[in-house]
Amino acid sequence: MTTDGRDVRALDGLSFDIAKNEFVAIVGPSGCGKSTILRLIAGLIQPTSGQVSVDGDAVREPLDKVGIVFQKPTLLPWLDVLSNVTFPMRHKYGRVGEEGRALAGDLLRLVGLAEFSKSRPDELSGGMQQRVAIARSLLLDPELLLMDEPFSSLDAMTRDEMGFELMRIWSERPKTVVFITHSITEAVLLADRVIVLTARPGKIADIVRIPLARPRTMDTLSDPLFNEITASVRNTVFTRARAA
Repeated sequence: MTTDGRDVRALDGLSFDIAKNEFVAIVGPSGCGKSTILRLIAGLIQPTSGQVSVDGDAVREPLDKVGIVFQKPTLLPWLDVLSNVTFPMRHKYGRVGEEGRALAGDLLRLVGLAEFSKSRPDELSGGMQQRVAIARSLLLDPELLLMDEPFSSLDAMTRDEMGFELMRIWSERPKTVVFITHSITEAVLLADRVIVLTARPGKIADIVRIPLARPRTMDTLSDPLFNEITASVRNTVFTRARAA
């Protein structure tokens, strides 16, 4: 419902499954309900009809097994990097022990920021802040990681760097990932499958399996198959998805 009381149907007849440790990207026109899907999976909102389930259990509230990375890092500016990473543990348990701090330190090493553990967020670049947000999302070892356009505010070069960094992290600590993006190139580079949505109300226009070998590198971007798949997804977005 909008602020003026109008009902808006964001999604309609959506149905799909995601396998354990699969990386799925979702693309589609602006306003088609991509972020709504993430909020439904996260348990932040409830569907007006139908059901969302994780590991066979209906999602009725936020789950510990689900981690979220938002468009902006949303770091607490008065805390240093290590304290930002450990914040979910402090919020859930009321304290952070040595084991929790050690785990946070391991995660900072994983994202390449161990030497910045005592820095404040405003001392970091945008890409570095988003790495902190990723480390924070992994602290409680979620089985499912939801990422809502996490690199959209970054410059093109940093965005590419973060994409490859995310793939490295995912290969070292496998998770089921649902990744929202407006970038078709990013979706094809990162994902095992790309779900293409129609304009609002969002329906599935196509589900494209990405048969590119892993690990994916800069050379992947010049692979003829990569360009062929990207062109096919783009065609779906700008023809079938917008015309639906």
